[in-house]
Amino acid sequence: MIVLGFLQPLAGALAPLTGIGTPIGNATRGLASPEQPLPVFFSIWGLIFGAFLAFAYSTWRKREPWMFRVAAPLALAGAANVVWMLSAQLIASQTVNFLLLFPIAILSWTAAARFDRMRGMGGSVGKLIADTATGLLSGWILVAISISIPLVIRTYTNLGPTDFPWQMIWIVLGFAALGSWVFARYVSRSLWFFVALAWGLLGIIANNWTDTGMGWIAIMTGITGILVLSLRLMRGADGTSIPA
Repeated sequence: MIVLGFLQPLAGALAPLTGIGTPIGNATRGLASPEQPLPVFFSIWGLIFGAFLAFAYSTWRKREPWMFRVAAPLALAGAANVVWMLSAQLIASQTVNFLLLFPIAILSWTAAARFDRMRGMGGSVGKLIADTATGLLSGWILVAISISIPLVIRTYTNLGPTDFPWQMIWIVLGFAALGSWVFARYVSRSLWFFVALAWGLLGIIANNWTDTGMGWIAIMTGITGILVLSLRLMRGADGTSIPA
């Protein structure tokens, strides 16, 4: 798992470092698509990789049974993430990239569900790190899937990056809202999931407020984000109720 902690950022930097393939961000850079976050917001990957590596190190040092249960699907999610990053640079197909996100989501959500069963059994630094690693990855993958749907739609149509902006943003927001409800209702009570989700929505707001000039889309994205986060904070979450 420690190897995967280092391998993920290295895989993501393949094209910039070696010149082989297409850098991951090039597919959407400069498109002015209203549903995409500003590129700087993808820097959350650094925090995700750091939490992943910290949990891997903690698991290697302490070797507690619950750690191995969480680490197994999380390590597989890391491996799937490496495959996705290599595909995004070497194949650069929106459809393939989109499909490869789902194994990461399934595995990271499984890891989050397994950790959620440990919640309330005493706190520790290791559990905080595990919560951070599983929650951030689970939330950001939902963002990645949501913002990829319009890209796939455009791949199979003649639509341009700014065609039907309201329909595209509602697809993104609707899928993200549904996914966040499913996560809180059936998977985990992690607040880190919603930190990642909020960061992604903030990136979309910033993109529309500063780059695309679509201020009303920025405002509606903000309202939707506030509603989703408020429901989570006020109504709470049920936690995992799925076999994991």
